[in-house]
Parts: sequence; C-alpha cells; structure tokens
Amino acid sequence: MPRPMKWRNVCCLPKSTRFGPLDASTNTENFVNMTVDEYETIRLIDLEGLTQEECAGQMNIARTTVQGIYNEARKKLAESLVKGKILLINGGEYRLCEGYGKNCEGGGCCRRWCARNSGDN
Repeated sequence: MPRPMKWRNVCCLPKSTRFGPLDASTNTENFVNMTVDEYETIRLIDLEGLTQEECAGQMNIARTTVQGIYNEARKKLAESLVKGKILLINGGEYRLCEGYGKNCEGGGCCRRWCARNSGDN
C-alpha cells in the first residue's frame, strides 16, 4: 500500500500565474510549468529570507523535500529567463492554509504578505 500523500501548506496563490517575454509565441514548446508548491518555496526562501528548514516547517514537509522542490523551481525559473520561455504557475500537491495556527504565526505566512501587497489597502 502506498504511503498517503502529505499535502504542502501554501498560504496563498500567486496573483499572476503567467510570466514571460511579451513577444513570445504561444506554442506549447515555449512554456515552462511551475507548481504552486514550487512557487511557495521560491517565495519563502528567496523573498521572505527563510532557511530551508524554516520553509519546511511553514509548509509542513521535510527539509529534504523542500530542497528538492526548491531546486526544481530554480531550474524552471532559469529556463524561463535564459531561454525566453513563458512561465506558468499552476497545479501541485498543496492545500491553502487557513491563515492561523502554529505555522501561520511565523513571519513567513503569506496571509499578511498578501494583504500588504494586494493593492487593495
């Protein structure tokens, strides 16, 4: 019997899910797909400045899992930038957090970050 899936906590979805060159062709070979959990590791580690261990605690997964997800995400970002491909963010093995609880009390929770950066204030 396979091991049950452990969902990765993500605090909020990205505002934009498509990035890339404005003049790029829209054929399927010109796309790079990044999952929402990969996006969350980039946000937590690179933007919020968390360590991989802190990111793992926030997402409720092992540090080694974060390391693998983060490496894949960086590879996809590099491919998009260097080869001029469109980056699409969707899918993945995640669940949205409720915005409270032990993992959402830390400085890395996106609920506060999303509220600050929504442009609605």
